[in-house]
Amino acid sequence: MKARKSKSTPAPVHTSLASNLAVRSLMMSKVRSFFAQKGVIEVDTPILSPAAPIDAHIDVMEVNMGHGSVGYLHTSPEYGLKKLLAAGSGDIYQLSHVFRQNEEGPLHRPEFMMLEWYRVGMDYSHFIEETLDLIRLFVGPKSAQILTYRGAFQEALGIDIFQENDFAMVAKNHQIEVSSDAKNWDKDTWLTLLFSHLIEPHLGQDSLCVITEYPASQAALAKTALVDESLVARRFEVYFKGIELANGFDELTDAKEQRQRFEEENAHRLRLGKKALPIDESFLAALESGLPDCCGVAVGFDRLMMLHLNEEKI
Repeated sequence: MKARKSKSTPAPVHTSLASNLAVRSLMMSKVRSFFAQKGVIEVDTPILSPAAPIDAHIDVMEVNMGHGSVGYLHTSPEYGLKKLLAAGSGDIYQLSHVFRQNEEGPLHRPEFMMLEWYRVGMDYSHFIEETLDLIRLFVGPKSAQILTYRGAFQEALGIDIFQENDFAMVAKNHQIEVSSDAKNWDKDTWLTLLFSHLIEPHLGQDSLCVITEYPASQAALAKTALVDESLVARRFEVYFKGIELANGFDELTDAKEQRQRFEEENAHRLRLGKKALPIDESFLAALESGLPDCCGVAVGFDRLMMLHLNEEKI
């Protein structure tokens, strides 16, 4: 008589893994409930596009589409969402995976989950408060401090970014090593270096911290405004425990201005030794057809989960 084969036993699920998966599922449900209560509808835009999101400092993953055609995995669902907004969708959000090349570390992955949403006609300051309320689902009922980009530099380093400064000397005085090509850096590169090393790690230690009024040269897809005779971007970022959690805009709706910014970003990419990327003409056509006045924000869902679970990496 042949011995009966025992049925295979499924591998046990590690308790902490199962618990974390359950919490992640619960928090995704809470996010969806948050928006359902506000009448913001969930959408699902394509992650693969024949054109690339253009940012000098973000590298896009290319996909061989066959027959000599190249596609790009999105680094954010922004373009797809704005096309829907221009078509009359109203308030929308998307919770999806995004892709960025050459990003690896405790807070970075080549593939991660992003939550992005847009509110039509909402006041900019109210939109910032809504963003903070979403983040509080994960970190608890924290108070919030609002600080301008200019004010952050004045408070931390005693310098006014809208005046002449020897940024190389500031870096040297704080023992920050820079590469040999630093002599060719533009102002924004220096500002980004000093902000990331000397300011960002200290933001939001006990409360949420909102940084507003970025230099106009860092506007990305935001409108600009004149504040105290200086042109600034209507852009904000939210920090907690020194970690950037959200990047939001009072969205630019001018197609001509947006094309110019894309061209400037491509020129910047070339200066950095990168290749220029094809402009998404369908996106610009959507802006041309009439993108409504809206505010939008992208939030790193994995970073929120990391903080919620008291982990040290995403």
